Amino acid sequence: MLSLLVTSIFWTTEKGIHAGEVIVRLRCLRILIKRTVHGSVPSDNCFYTDLLEYKMMRMERIFIFFTTFTTLFFTNGVSGDYPKAQNVSWLSINFKTLLLWDPEPTNYSYTIEFSVIGQNRKKNQHCIRTMETECDLSNSLMDLKAIYSADVLSKPLLGVNSDLIEFPHTRSERFTPYNDTLIGRPEFKIEVSKDKRKITLYVEDPLTALFNEQNQQRTIRDVFADELQYKVTFGKATSTGKKTKISASSEIELDRRDVDPGVSYCFNVQAYIPSRSTDKQLGKLSQRQCSPGDDKSVFEEYGIGVIATFILLIIMIVVAAIVVTVVCCKRRKNANRSGKEGVPLRSV
Repeated sequence: MLSLLVTSIFWTTEKGIHAGEVIVRLRCLRILIKRTVHGSVPSDNCFYTDLLEYKMMRMERIFIFFTTFTTLFFTNGVSGDYPKAQNVSWLSINFKTLLLWDPEPTNYSYTIEFSVIGQNRKKNQHCIRTMETECDLSNSLMDLKAIYSADVLSKPLLGVNSDLIEFPHTRSERFTPYNDTLIGRPEFKIEVSKDKRKITLYVEDPLTALFNEQNQQRTIRDVFADELQYKVTFGKATSTGKKTKISASSEIELDRRDVDPGVSYCFNVQAYIPSRSTDKQLGKLSQRQCSPGDDKSVFEEYGIGVIATFILLIIMIVVAAIVVTVVCCKRRKNANRSGKEGVPLRSV
């Protein structure tokens, strides 16, 4: 047994077995020598028992190392910096207000905080740890004339912890819904009076994303009241000339001072709020619509002068073509005659 153990130690050394196993085998050799000197019977299980103990200790150390490494890895992962949001901007039409930003997140999320300037910040429940790049704040900005700002915070994914105290964030420009929301294009109808001396436009006030206490959708007239006006741009259907008219009412009348009786006119309408800054006074332009006109003859539509000029132009073109044809024919005949005279007579 002793010789076998010594041989095993040398074999393991030559084969490059882990040093810990060699130590275990040396320990068994020492125990066997003591038992042999004192006349005790050596145990055949010595080597295998201590080797098993060593392997268990080794596995425990590997497990501890793996656990520690994993913890440090994930701790460093969530402790790292997250990309800041870019291109943070407001998009608001008829008080439907979105906060937009870039880029789309990977392995992190965004949380939106907003507030009236000088007040405590709030969160929108739909924009916490979100993977989207927009947040609808229409129902959060209740004071339409207040000045707001918003922050886009880059945070770890939902359920992932982080030891960061302050997260990377990007702040938006200031935004006031009452002054900054864009007014969308209105719809309108055209009515021509029986005597065809007056044209009336009936403008439908655009709806907003706001609701009153009765849960009824509010129009821009409900919000702006007397500050809302409409600008009409119009002109004859057969002309490129344009006129404009401002009306405080949603019913816009155009009489003989504005239009000619029986003539077809085309119209564009847009909201106009003079209390705003110049670049935000006008809303989106409506689609072009034209009023019906009388069925006129060619002479009434274009006038005798225009028609006479057109006829004269045609006559001049025909005369010019005839003159050119006659001249060409004469020149060709003269050329043929000259060629015959220049040929000598044959001798008899």
